[in-house]
Amino acid sequence: MRVMTSAVMPERKRVYRLEMSLRWGDQDAMSHINNTLYFRYMEQARVEWLDSLCPEERREKNQGAVLVNASCTFLMPLTYPGMVSCDIFVAQPGRSSLPTFYELRRVDDQRLYAEGAAKLVWIDKLSGKSIPLPESLRQACADAQDA
Repeated sequence: MRVMTSAVMPERKRVYRLEMSLRWGDQDAMSHINNTLYFRYMEQARVEWLDSLCPEERREKNQGAVLVNASCTFLMPLTYPGMVSCDIFVAQPGRSSLPTFYELRRVDDQRLYAEGAAKLVWIDKLSGKSIPLPESLRQACADAQDA
């Protein structure tokens, strides 16, 4: 089941997967992992992926990605204990922007628990202005497999 808010699904390529532990302290009063954590899982996967591709740009050249929007569709509640995997997919990059998509699944059953989206814009941190995406990021998107 794939839920999208727009009528047209962009062509996507999977670029990264991160597995993380579900923590007992992240449960809400319903014994579900709190909804805000789903955004954290997507954030952690995105940060690790970008760090693996663009460490020089992010740390030494005062460049980086900012989110201009983010969304999550909650399909089933995650519960403790367990592991969650976050797959990152990308669509066609723009000059300075990159549409990203996320799928959250429990590692032990692989059903889709949530899916998200975020548009990234690459910026010069000193000026706050958008700049072209780094070549390493463009290449990773080009080399990725179709979803």
